[in-house]
Amino acid sequence: MIEAKGLTKRYGDTLAVNDLSFQVRPGTVTGFLGPNGAGKSTTMRMILGLDRPTKGTATVNGKHYHELKHPLRTVGALLEARWVHPNRSARAHLTWLAKANGIPKRRVEDVLDIVGLTSVASKRAGGFSLGMSQRLGIAGALLGDPEVLLFDEPVNGLDPEGILWMRKFMHRLADEGRTVLVSSHLLSEMSLTANELVVIGKGELVAQSSTADFVARATEQTVRVRSPQLSVLVDVLSGEDVGVREEDGGVVVSGMDSESIGELAAKHSIVLHELSPQQGSLEQAFMHLTGDTVEYATQ
Repeated sequence: MIEAKGLTKRYGDTLAVNDLSFQVRPGTVTGFLGPNGAGKSTTMRMILGLDRPTKGTATVNGKHYHELKHPLRTVGALLEARWVHPNRSARAHLTWLAKANGIPKRRVEDVLDIVGLTSVASKRAGGFSLGMSQRLGIAGALLGDPEVLLFDEPVNGLDPEGILWMRKFMHRLADEGRTVLVSSHLLSEMSLTANELVVIGKGELVAQSSTADFVARATEQTVRVRSPQLSVLVDVLSGEDVGVREEDGGVVVSGMDSESIGELAAKHSIVLHELSPQQGSLEQAFMHLTGDTVEYATQ
């Protein structure tokens, strides 16, 4: 488990993270979201002991990173895919990491196979595509078979096939009981990947909840209705305390659930061709709850 308590980080007069507290539980993929400049990368760096908090604590399984006896066997991280020496092969890079952390050399071949890089393991990392570099970074994160994994923008620059692979891979890690924290700006992808969300803005916690609850709380729930007796339906609905707007040959109703609309239509013998609950998107919910925390707002 990852836990932040009152986490605060100042750089001179700049308050990057302010009294931030949250938990990331094992067995689930947790999305770490926030506008640019919200403090996500700074927070992840403090969890990994790369930055020291001004105040507060960030722990992994109850310990600070520097207290971990074998860090790579407890925590794996991908913060920057291109940090590998360009003249080293993928296998040489992972072998060096394994030796430096007391990890058996046979584990190198295991992780190369897991991420699908066995066939290119002898090639220079400098010639890798971004997608291959991301996979090599993940191989490094998995090298110690850690319980806790952090990924910063792991799908940046990937093609659709690579994104799908990454999504399934994250789910598999969580299904194995690992703690998985993923930072990303691709909200449509996070809605498919993350079961839980930690959302921050201006270094402060905006929300922590399941993805479904976050969307439901921050967006309007509506029902799309189509009927050959649309004008009659609209007249009936006008007598109720609901919102009705016409859209693409039907109406969108807010303020009444699909069951109630169906019962009302049946009472007035109105034939329905469609009765579909509509949910807002993660992007809509995110913009609604973080709109006043963006660093640069468009007019």
